[in-house]
This record gives sequence, structure tokens and C-alpha cells, in this order.
Amino acid sequence: MRAGSARGSPEAGGRPLRTGRERRKRGGAGGAAAGGAGGDALVSPMQGTIVKIVAVEGRHVSAGDPVVVLEAMKMEQPLDAHKDGVVRDLAVQVGQTVSAGAVICQIRS
Repeated sequence: MRAGSARGSPEAGGRPLRTGRERRKRGGAGGAAAGGAGGDALVSPMQGTIVKIVAVEGRHVSAGDPVVVLEAMKMEQPLDAHKDGVVRDLAVQVGQTVSAGAVICQIRS
């Protein structure tokens, strides 16, 4: 039997498999919410349905405050403000399905 050919081998196609933790350390897939690093747009990190709007148009929010709650795969995921500012151009309503990358609102200083 060759090395690495046994069932349950930690290699795939001759290269070692990477765990989710290793991918995140290397900057790969997963992890951070798509908050628009430094931009105004708050975007949905995944497809889902808006089940609650926490911060209405014109409300001041601080970084980390929930803006809306998204339900995806039967789990609720709050989408938090990525910076301090005022909620503007709220583009969703309760019951609306959004796709990954959809703009939820703008958060302007």
C-alpha cells in the first residue's frame, strides 16, 4: 500500500487537505461579514430572508449594532453595522429574500 493511499488519508490529489481554521489563517474562504471594509454599504454575506429590521432609516448606529436580522438555513443571523453612522437608503423590507452581496443599506457618517 502506498503512503497516503489509505482510506481516510489526509491528502487529496497529492496535496494535504486544509482545515477551515488553516484557510482562515491564510486569508481564504469564510469568516468576516461583508461589511464593505471602509465603504458605506452594508451587504448581505449570504442568501436569506429579512425577518426583522432593527435600525430604521435615519437612525444613528455604532459599529457592531444590529441593523437587520437575516434568516438563512433556518438560523437567524444579525447583520451588524460595520462603522458608526446613520442608516440611509434602506433597501429591504421584512419578508424580502436577498442574495449574497445584496446591498442592505448605506451607513453614512
